[in-house]
Amino acid sequence: MKVRVFNASGQLAGPFEVAAVVKTDAEWRSQLTQSQFEIARGKGTEHPFCGTLLDNKRDGVYSCICCRLPLFASSGKFDSGTGWPSFFRPVAEENVITHADRAYGMVRTEILCARCDCHLGHVFPDGPQPTGLRFCVNSDSLTFTDVADVVSLADPAAV
Repeated sequence: MKVRVFNASGQLAGPFEVAAVVKTDAEWRSQLTQSQFEIARGKGTEHPFCGTLLDNKRDGVYSCICCRLPLFASSGKFDSGTGWPSFFRPVAEENVITHADRAYGMVRTEILCARCDCHLGHVFPDGPQPTGLRFCVNSDSLTFTDVADVVSLADPAAV
């Protein structure tokens, strides 16, 4: 698959061809907390207004908790009032994939990490301009990197 990653200068580069990250449930469990595993790998949802990144106002990048692929930037975050971190665009279109979710008698659009299929949340057509989208994401599916440390997200295999 092709994704965009940060280079050693801290700039988004690519797209680059990278291998998918595939692990067993046991490997994921050893890497993640129980809550992170239930949400990221089990397609769960954290309770609203409880996520650790909901009120985060710092500048930086939100990456996949499982494989560290950069997914969203603080410049795309907004307060949706829904109780989950919300973004109006991903850091790169290639880094987030969608899938039809027909669970619970609803039809929604699930969002996943393109590199490891981590469940992030859902995208809805009620966000602000310029996209009109609301990527509603579980805090437990993300890790935050301060803007000063973004070079630590550089993928040496891709750059």
